[in-house]
Amino acid sequence: MDLSVVIPCYNEEETVDALLKRVDAACKDARVKTYEIICINDGSTDKTLSKLKALTKKFKALIVLDLAKNYGQQMALTAGLEHSKGKHVLLLDADLQDPPELLSEMLKRAKAGIDVVYGQRRRRAGETWVKLATSRLFYRALSYLSDVPIPENVGDFRLISRRVVERFLDMPERHRYVRGMISWIGFEQEAILYDRDPRFAGETKYTFMGLAAFAIDAITSFSIKPLRLCLPFAFLGALLAMGLGLYAFFVYFTVGSIPGWPSLACLICFFSSLQLICIGLIGEYIGRIYMQVKDRPLYFVREVITAKPQKSK
Repeated sequence: MDLSVVIPCYNEEETVDALLKRVDAACKDARVKTYEIICINDGSTDKTLSKLKALTKKFKALIVLDLAKNYGQQMALTAGLEHSKGKHVLLLDADLQDPPELLSEMLKRAKAGIDVVYGQRRRRAGETWVKLATSRLFYRALSYLSDVPIPENVGDFRLISRRVVERFLDMPERHRYVRGMISWIGFEQEAILYDRDPRFAGETKYTFMGLAAFAIDAITSFSIKPLRLCLPFAFLGALLAMGLGLYAFFVYFTVGSIPGWPSLACLICFFSSLQLICIGLIGEYIGRIYMQVKDRPLYFVREVITAKPQKSK
């Protein structure tokens, strides 16, 4: 198998027809001899699954993985990668904001020896200034906190080699940040610039809280710097406490009274809050250890659907 295209789908009934037409055409334009298109139904509640089932009759290369429930985009990508067989694998979102037509150029670079060809957004049409600002802030924070170089304005849209897929599948972590994991693996990686289109149809499935959880996963999966930041705050608190103690000692022997206790109470509240933040950070990391050591399967597949339906094992 020359190529696998992995596409997570969650409530994408309005896009799957156009999506598969463009992906199939892109594979043919790139002159890929043998390919498979793996669509992962990630617990959709609309007609996504029924439409994908019907489309297996039209697109013989289509394979549908129906997950047992909604596991999230990153786990759906993992399921698709685990079921892929291609020498190269293209990761693509179902909303058609990332153009599958870049496949030809990506394959040229892959054949030149590049293991990871990732799409880097030059412009992002159809996104609000709030989304752009928060995205920029997230990447800056991640760049500062993480020891793994993760390029800015890069999503999961990328073409990866089989050896990268195999190394990725060797990584058993439960909280997954796919683009970060692939960056961590190493090998030859190169960007291809493109202009990101507006969403083809429907609305984004990420809520604000979902994006916040995604950001926390990204940061805690690749850095312990948030824990280390607790130490400078502790030293700062100790220095302020010593300074206040010396100030109180001086005032007591010169003035005879010690004013300013309201400000002292404010400082106590402030540093108590910092302590709670540090405890929360420690709890987040401990919680992730707990979830990891349970060693449960990452996901379950209800059914694998092709032109000839197969029940999963």
